[in-house]
Amino acid sequence: MAKFTPEQAADVLAIKQAVYEWGDELDLNNGLSMRKADCLAEDVQYNVGGEWRDGLAAVEAFYKGRAEAMQAGAGLMTMRHIITSLRVSFDDADHAKVGYLLVFFATVTNLDKYCDPLAVADVKMECRRDADGEWRITRFDSGQIFKRG
Repeated sequence: MAKFTPEQAADVLAIKQAVYEWGDELDLNNGLSMRKADCLAEDVQYNVGGEWRDGLAAVEAFYKGRAEAMQAGAGLMTMRHIITSLRVSFDDADHAKVGYLLVFFATVTNLDKYCDPLAVADVKMECRRDADGEWRITRFDSGQIFKRG
């Protein structure tokens, strides 16, 4: 069983909030306002689209390119990232590891509202408390354990 000091318990809440802000940004804006969401560190290492992206600018470029490709085709996706079984462990006072189960739903916006899960993934993140005192995600990786065929 995880045991936290009162300070660590407060940090766990802040880390969870950063993770939830990340999910909300993807769900509400398709990742197009990731910098404004302020949940990723400038030097984030981010595995998306089958490729590692180094830095926030590279993550922004991926989501912008994906949105442009989708808009040229069927349209932007409606997505929901269901984050569950979240666990936090601390490496030190300013660095933490996060693991959780992600259930991912996505459909093109002009289709009806029925949608099966697209994937279920094991997610691993690392977070850091930056100089301004805010916790941000410094590493994102996931492995799909189930995927819609």
